Amino acid sequence: MHDPFEESLRDLLKASPSGHDRDDAACLGRVLKTANRQVGAGDLFTLLGRCGQALMVALNNGSAHVAPVRRTAAGGSKADKAD
Repeated sequence: MHDPFEESLRDLLKASPSGHDRDDAACLGRVLKTANRQVGAGDLFTLLGRCGQALMVALNNGSAHVAPVRRTAAGGSKADKAD
């Protein structure tokens, strides 16, 4: 299976730094930093999506409590006990 994220990391690892000599530690550090950044961005978007979903569920469950309630009795009495 082709994974573009893995391919981009492999290309970054194979690319030599600006100097002619290749420093493996620096190259690996760049790759890990890039991977961390990309995975962190994905986690952040997942978190925001779940927060949005939780907000929509809360609004859906709370919307029934926003409807006005009529306080008149079935017998047609105009006197309200609260007054």
